[in-house]
Amino acid sequence: MARREQVMRMSVELPLWRALAGYRVLTMLYAVGFFATAYDGFARPWVAVGYYCVLSVWTLATLPKVANAASCTKRFLAADLTVAIAGIMLTTVADSHARIQSGGPTLPSIWTAGSVLAFAIKGGWRWAAGASSAVAIANLVERGTPARDTIHNVVLVWVASIAIGYVVEVARASERTLARALEIEAATRERERLARDIHDGVLQVLAMVQRRGAVLGGEAEELGRLAGEQEVALRTLVAGGLLPVSRVSQDAADGAVVRLVEETEDQGAPVDLRTLLAPYAAARVNLAEPGAPVLLPGPAAGELAAAVGAALDNVRRHAGEDARAWILVEDEPGAVIVTVRDDGPGIPEGRLAQAEGEGRLGVAQSIRGRLRDLGGSAELVSVPGQGTEVELTVPKENDVRRGKAGAR
Repeated sequence: MARREQVMRMSVELPLWRALAGYRVLTMLYAVGFFATAYDGFARPWVAVGYYCVLSVWTLATLPKVANAASCTKRFLAADLTVAIAGIMLTTVADSHARIQSGGPTLPSIWTAGSVLAFAIKGGWRWAAGASSAVAIANLVERGTPARDTIHNVVLVWVASIAIGYVVEVARASERTLARALEIEAATRERERLARDIHDGVLQVLAMVQRRGAVLGGEAEELGRLAGEQEVALRTLVAGGLLPVSRVSQDAADGAVVRLVEETEDQGAPVDLRTLLAPYAAARVNLAEPGAPVLLPGPAAGELAAAVGAALDNVRRHAGEDARAWILVEDEPGAVIVTVRDDGPGIPEGRLAQAEGEGRLGVAQSIRGRLRDLGGSAELVSVPGQGTEVELTVPKENDVRRGKAGAR
């Protein structure tokens, strides 16, 4: 089975950077257009023309700088804020005092907010508070007196930038939490797969050695005791497992990074489930199946047959060698249903939960875990003294693929 590592970077900031780049271009055009319509009202229009030339070149040349957090360095942010504040202060030179006192806009106008927002997206609300405070001071100095419209604009930029910066910080924390959750899920699914394989092989062999050693006695009994100790230790390890250290990028502004190991399966030709279940038929195991082939994708058929085998192992272990079992295969339009029933003593109430707590994962992983990974289900009904019935349901090919995609 092929395996590949998928590296996924999650960043809610990328759309914000794109929006910021568009905002800077549009507000630059707005500031230039507004100046063009009010050209005759400026006391020294050539000062404004020079500034707008610098502003236009700077805005277009630095678009790559606001493409992502890595490109938006502290040095760039400082230079960008300097361009904005310089434009505010040059307004007193380019424009007349009367127009300034009447509430005329500064040379950069609303372009200044883009510079402050860059601080917010890059560094969070604290950086935004510092940048917006510097712009506020420059606006108050340019106006000379704290007029109502100036204070209104200052407060608006200050509140908006801090709010955006706070939202960005919350989004980063959420991304890291989501990345950790995805890795825990991936590690858990891998641990469950390994647990099924171990339970179907190593643990059962150790349990058999322990039982046979107790019967034979002597040195075999000591060997059985050691096998039992190793079985307990291995079950504990499988049940506990290890969780990976969360992988986040070194620069928190780059978003969270998660690496998921995926199994890539070649579905290949459908497999007749009857051929995989036929070996289970025996003197005390009756197999009832349709007369026509029961087709499932190869991996799904193999997992379903392994779950049936695990159910029969439980019958032999817990109901005894003399217990009878019946396997019924039903080929429905949208799913394949396999029922395994026995005439054993049944399962006492609460025994399954107790076994799972002890690390005995025959039902939890070898049966239910397999069916869950296939997008199906495993229902177990047991009445003390009346045997146990396990119903395994697996969707047909298209539903199997959808179930696996959803599980990932």
